[in-house]
Amino acid sequence: MERSKCGLTGLWADGRAAPQQMAWRMITDWHFYLAAIPAVILQGLGKGGFQGMGALSLPILCLVLPPVQAIAIQLPILMAQDLVNIWAYRKNLHQRNLIYCLPGIFIGIAIGSVVALKVTPPMVQLCVGLIACAFVLISITRKGADTPPTLPNLPKATLWCSIGGFTSFIANAGGVPVQVYLMPQKLAPPVFAGTMGALFAIVNYVKFPIFYALDQLPARNLLTSAVLLPLAIVSALAGVWLVRRMSGARFYPIIRGLTLCVGLKLIWDGAGALLARE
Repeated sequence: MERSKCGLTGLWADGRAAPQQMAWRMITDWHFYLAAIPAVILQGLGKGGFQGMGALSLPILCLVLPPVQAIAIQLPILMAQDLVNIWAYRKNLHQRNLIYCLPGIFIGIAIGSVVALKVTPPMVQLCVGLIACAFVLISITRKGADTPPTLPNLPKATLWCSIGGFTSFIANAGGVPVQVYLMPQKLAPPVFAGTMGALFAIVNYVKFPIFYALDQLPARNLLTSAVLLPLAIVSALAGVWLVRRMSGARFYPIIRGLTLCVGLKLIWDGAGALLARE
C-alpha cells in the first residue's frame, strides 16, 4: 500500500493511521519547516506583544498540515512562549482587567468544549474576521488619538472575553475579541502586551489537557513542537524587545493594521471554506 502524497499527516493513502512505530518520530519533511519556521517567528513576535502576528501563523502551517495537526503542534509552542511573555511582563499586568476578563474567558472555553462538534471553524473565522474589520474601521473613523481612554468594565469584559475564549478554543482566533475590549483603554504597550499574554496563557494551559483528552497531542506532534521550541523562545524575546522600545503612538497603529490584516485573512479563509462546501 502506498503512502498518501502528503507525507506530513502520518496517514496511509486510505486515511488509516500509520504504524505505531511512527508515533515517536518527529516530522522530518523539509517542506514542513519552510512553513513552520516563519510561522513560529510570527507566533513569537505576536506573543512578545505584537498581537495579530500570531494569528497569521496557523494559516501558514495549514499550507503543509491538516488544521487539527497544525493546532496540535502549535499549542505546546504557544505555551512555552506564554511563559516568556509572563516573565517579561510580570510587572506590567493590569490586575483589574485580568480579574474582569477571566470569568468571560472560562465561560467561552466551556461553551467551546461543549459545542465544538456543532460549530465549524470556518463559521467562527468568518464572524471573527467581520468583527476585526468592523472594529478597525470604527476606530479609524472615530480618530482614536482624540478619543479619551475607556475604563475597565466587567460586563464588557465578560462579553468580549467569552467570545474570545470560545473562538480561541474553536479556531485559534481569540485575540481579536479581547482586543476589542482592551484597545480602547489605550494602555501602555507593555501593559497591553502583558495583559493579553497572561489571559491567553491561561487559555492555552486550560486547552492543553482538553486537547490531550481528545487525543489531539500524539508523540509525533509533541516531538515536532519540541524541535521548534528554541526558535519560538528567541522570537518571543525579540517581540518583547521591540515592544519595550515603542511608544503607544506607534504601537497601536501597528496593532490596528495587524488586526485588519488578520480580519481580512479570516474572512477569506472562512468564506472560502464555506463556499467550497456548497
